[in-house]
Amino acid sequence: MTSPSDAQLIEAWRGGDEAAAAELVRRHAESVARYLSAAGARDDVEDLVQETFFRAFRKISGFRGGASFRTWVIAIGANALKDSYRRSKRRPMVSLETDDIADERPDAHAEVVGRDLELRLGACVTRLPPMQRDVFLLRAQQEMEYEDIAVALGTTVGAARVHFHHALKRLKEWLE
Repeated sequence: MTSPSDAQLIEAWRGGDEAAAAELVRRHAESVARYLSAAGARDDVEDLVQETFFRAFRKISGFRGGASFRTWVIAIGANALKDSYRRSKRRPMVSLETDDIADERPDAHAEVVGRDLELRLGACVTRLPPMQRDVFLLRAQQEMEYEDIAVALGTTVGAARVHFHHALKRLKEWLE
């Protein structure tokens, strides 16, 4: 027995099937959360994921299937994050988590170096211009095709490629 496609679940939800909506959330919430987290959302990732799906289901009649449901819902998440930034006039915060302290395991040095690189990369990604950041995250993290990225961000395939190239170039310069 095969599971229903996203399109079938959307139609079922439009017909009043709440379980269909729950299945769409189950399938795509993790991707949306990863994107939002990498795009700069911090403690409010769960709230933003919830807001994203609330907006998506409220606007589901506008979903035409030109892109995948995942692409569409991530684009809605990007807009929710932008709205959140505008509302909060977000200021940079320094984490006081103790997770960043090296432990005594044999590979502790490699873990610290890897964690440091990950933190530096995350900080650099948040410094990218918004379109470059969004294209980079959708391509590198979500492994989306340029065609889907173009649809999600309202740009052309060529522009998405250029933004990704410039993002990579900047990140490499900043990380050296």
